[in-house]
Amino acid sequence: MFKNINTEDITENIFKLMDKDWMLVTAGNLSSFNTMTASWGGVGELWNKRVAFCFVRPQRYTYEFMETNDYFTLSFFPEEYREALQICGKKSGRDIDKMAATGLIPFETQMKAIGFEQSKMILECKKLYFQDIDPKNFLDKKLDAIYPIQDYHRMYIGEIVNTLIQ
Repeated sequence: MFKNINTEDITENIFKLMDKDWMLVTAGNLSSFNTMTASWGGVGELWNKRVAFCFVRPQRYTYEFMETNDYFTLSFFPEEYREALQICGKKSGRDIDKMAATGLIPFETQMKAIGFEQSKMILECKKLYFQDIDPKNFLDKKLDAIYPIQDYHRMYIGEIVNTLIQ
């Protein structure tokens, strides 16, 4: 059973959650959504709001859902779900039913976004802003090597409207 907490009461190490443990970026609704594994993102304060940000490449199926929905979630899982997160990162929702393949159970959040019953924490976010990575702005030109086919990420910034923990 999830409970809503104040975002500033998160006790987990957010760097570990995003980088080492990974997260699922999810957008859509119960009838049509997609989720993908990610480790690029962060949280902070911007425009007098608690925010989270994440990055999605335009060829990812999740990108379509991020573009057409007002809310997205960042979901964090216990280590026992590592294999499910690997599937969500390696396989496209265009090709497989990720829920059937992973056993993850989606549910509708308060703002009608998607969370997962197995999550230990969910950040429910209202989209505020997006920006495409522009290689002209790389101060370290070696960063462009991350994009050999020039498929630059889009950054999404969302206001954290609910923080759910189990």
